[in-house]
Amino acid sequence: MSVEPDPRIGPRPPSPQLGLLPTIIFGSRWLQMPLYLGLIVAQCVYIALFLKELWHLSWHALDLTEHQIMMSVLALIDVVMISNLLVMVIIGGYETFVSRLELRGHPDEPEWLGHVNASALKIKLAMAIIGISSIALLRTFIEAGNLGSNRAGFTETAVMWQVLIHLTFVVSAIGIAYVDKLSESGMRKHAE
Repeated sequence: MSVEPDPRIGPRPPSPQLGLLPTIIFGSRWLQMPLYLGLIVAQCVYIALFLKELWHLSWHALDLTEHQIMMSVLALIDVVMISNLLVMVIIGGYETFVSRLELRGHPDEPEWLGHVNASALKIKLAMAIIGISSIALLRTFIEAGNLGSNRAGFTETAVMWQVLIHLTFVVSAIGIAYVDKLSESGMRKHAE
């Protein structure tokens, strides 16, 4: 089975011959492989968590209040968003730091993968973390009606800290995007 070169990319140039030390240093990127495989195992754990929560919601749907159903659905969304984050880290990190996946032209190639680099991956991860934090904060705000009662699962101070942490994520993401834009414009100026 021969693999045809992608005409959009052209033929690959021959690989340069590296000395022993550069070969060892460059090959060390494969030490990350167990980390990505571990994240795949973590993804399986999140699948089990999702199925458990979905089973609970489905089995007790008629016994739950609208508020409890909403909280269960938010928990499901939270698991999905964390799972999406794992996929971005696994695929994007592997593609960026270990080896090319050679997915060009594959019908299931993620759209974002074509323009992923370390900088774009950081921004995508920051946005995913903000999304996850937003869901957690939304769950807290829904429960905020219980503040001051025995049914409250948290205090006003805990709510304040959640908001501050969320705002820190937002400011960090803006900072990452701004630094990325500065470095990108600096590279363009240098290229001219």
